[in-house]
Amino acid sequence: MLKGLGGLGDMAKMMKAAQEMQEKLGQMQADLANLTVTGESGAGLVKVTATAKGEVKSLDIDPSILVASEKEVVEDLILAAIHDAQARAQVAAQRETQRLADSLGLPPGMNLPL
Repeated sequence: MLKGLGGLGDMAKMMKAAQEMQEKLGQMQADLANLTVTGESGAGLVKVTATAKGEVKSLDIDPSILVASEKEVVEDLILAAIHDAQARAQVAAQRETQRLADSLGLPPGMNLPL
């Protein structure tokens, strides 16, 4: 009676799997927004905390470097710390994406949209 509808069962399974993957991807996006990394420069004199999505959350500057004549050095250290935090955020996001891909049984190298 339903002999010709066998392919619909497979399609339903695929749709369910796609929906589950979309839900897991959404959860990963939320997790990345809450996962923080800290970048630093000047041997820790400047520290930047950012989310794994790259949003800068805080900046900590050691008061010993706040000398008016060293303004350009401080600016360079701040930029370096921001870049370090962004690089660490990218690594964390890639790690979480790979973890999700592995849990979904996706082949290596398959990129998930972030």
